Formats: sequence, structure tokens, C-alpha cells
Amino acid sequence: MDYRIETRDAFNVIGLVEEMTTKDGENLRRIPQLWIEANEDGTSDKLIEIGVDKDILGICKDFNHEKETFSYWIAVEASPESDAQGFASTTIPAASWAVFTSVGPMPDAIQQAWARIFQEWFPATGYEHTGGPEFELYLPGRPDAEDYRCEIWIPVMKKS
Repeated sequence: MDYRIETRDAFNVIGLVEEMTTKDGENLRRIPQLWIEANEDGTSDKLIEIGVDKDILGICKDFNHEKETFSYWIAVEASPESDAQGFASTTIPAASWAVFTSVGPMPDAIQQAWARIFQEWFPATGYEHTGGPEFELYLPGRPDAEDYRCEIWIPVMKKS
């Protein structure tokens, strides 16, 4: 699997947040539905107007493994002085990130990439997940296109 390691400073995000459950794969059904809703009701467009660029993020954070839940954000990177306009805000901490490119129509391509990362890449490398937030970086383009490219960013460190 192709990847790169990038170090990135902490950054602020503003967005829509919803608690997800992983029980019975519910998150695999609810997250794509949340994106459809955000795109149809104008939420995505409002966030892009707030953001520092045209990229939009899908962020997984606040994992509770006992309850099988996490928070999922549809968000944009924002400057510290940005007006959240009623959206939630948080800071993504500085980290070293393993960055993977996903190619293909959403949501299948990215769901397959996530599975490969955890089933193939982590076991075969000297890296481990730091436990912090992870995110999907959606670049401008048509998410249903066969050649649509987006990225998965996972905070990592070398195993000791």
C-alpha cells in the first residue's frame, strides 16, 4: 500500500458533529447518509465558505471502545478567529501522520481503503496508531467518479 508520513502542526476545525456507533456496522451506513444530508441541505457549502480552503474533512475522534462509539465530524479547517456560525469547533493535535490515497467512487473506495489499512498495512509495518483523531481529506471533484482521489490521515508513531 502506498503511503507517506507527514508531520503537521495542530489545526482548528469547524463542522457538524454526530455520535456514531460501530455496533453491527451502523457507522458504515450512517456516515454516507450524513454526507448525503449535509450535501443536500447546504451544510457542506456553508462549511466550505468558512474554511481556509475548498477541502472538506471527515473526522473520527473521541473513540469510546467500551461503548463502541466515536464522534464523526463533517468539517473544514478554519483559522482560530473564524466565526463558527453555529457549528461545533475543535482542535486536531499536532502529530506524525500516515497518509493514504483512496481512488474511486465514494463511499465504497474509502471504506475499502480503511479496511486495508487496518488489516494489511498496520500488521506489516513498524507503525502503530497513537489513538488520536483520524481524518479523511476530501478534495474538490466528483465523489462518484471512478478516478476521484481523497486521502486518509492516521496519527502514527514507530513501535518501540
